[in-house]
Amino acid sequence: MKVTIIGCSGSFPGPDSPASCYLVEAEGFRLLLDFGSGSLGVLQRHIGLYDVDAICLSHLHADHCLDLCGYHVARTYGPAAPYPRVPVYAPADAPRRLAGAYGMPEEPGMETAFDFTGLAPGTIEVGPFTLTSALVNHPVEAYGFRVEHGGRSVAYSGDTGECAELVKLAADADLLLCEASLLDRPDLPAGLHLSGRQAAEHAAKAGVGRLVLTHLVPWNPETAVLDDATKGGYTGPIELARSGAVHDLA
Repeated sequence: MKVTIIGCSGSFPGPDSPASCYLVEAEGFRLLLDFGSGSLGVLQRHIGLYDVDAICLSHLHADHCLDLCGYHVARTYGPAAPYPRVPVYAPADAPRRLAGAYGMPEEPGMETAFDFTGLAPGTIEVGPFTLTSALVNHPVEAYGFRVEHGGRSVAYSGDTGECAELVKLAADADLLLCEASLLDRPDLPAGLHLSGRQAAEHAAKAGVGRLVLTHLVPWNPETAVLDDATKGGYTGPIELARSGAVHDLA
């Protein structure tokens, strides 16, 4: 199983990365975790435009889903259109919300390019992967994911504040992609995002093999985010996410 970081910028694209998007590959199957603003362009550096096999959207904030609108254009009007519909696993309101973002009427909406399935906590099979979804601690309906294949696993926090479900989801995972949007301070807001320290605390409780800090907001000094993470009690390797970085879990 191979994980490529397409986008890791938090809240909006930064100068070096689009917003959240992660490509997970195994047995020739290509799964996207989130499809945030700016990610469609960078994705094409790594796979063909029409090579996406399935998409999971953690929640419906623009920095996690908005490039599905552009991808609808590619799959609806490309030179060999119509292309097969791509399965999209997302919060139940995704078809209406994304059609509105695109400026389309609700009918036929985006279902001409995508086959939407509403997410719920639990485990399903997506291509060769076992995908587990869990609700996390964010102001809107939001999910974290765990993807497993061939005895390897990657967990992804999505956007979350402190969350026991994230610890369960990431238990003994080889890799945890964990958001670290906030700089650590005594009065961190509850139920919104994590600091680097809090991300490391979750990684330590889960016993993950490697922690990659992501959803890095451009106005935060990255050295400060990494320094915060060293205070969370996690003793495994910690690194900052980078657009284009590849993690081979084979």
